[in-house]
Amino acid sequence: MSTYDYGHLNGPGQYGEFVGLDLTHGTPPLQALIAVSARLTEALRRECPGLVRQGQIIEAAFAESADDGLPPNRGRIRSALDDICIGASAGTASLAYTRQLVQALGL
Repeated sequence: MSTYDYGHLNGPGQYGEFVGLDLTHGTPPLQALIAVSARLTEALRRECPGLVRQGQIIEAAFAESADDGLPPNRGRIRSALDDICIGASAGTASLAYTRQLVQALGL
């Protein structure tokens, strides 16, 4: 048995860099959602280049929300997340970030 410390458990293999969102106090702050959506887009670039546009749609929806002060467009975000869920392979970081956003937004 190894004693190697993997840090916080999360992600597709439940190990590695901490990327989780704190959901104990409702929806996380917009800046946290923006950070996770940026990580999602980066993961899509590596794992599923054909789905990068969906990641960019999610980032744009959060950026628009930050600019105008209104809530993010949940319909646009949900459609993009659904496309990612259909197209991304099981066990990828893309699906881990997608799951975090779905839970954070209550979709």
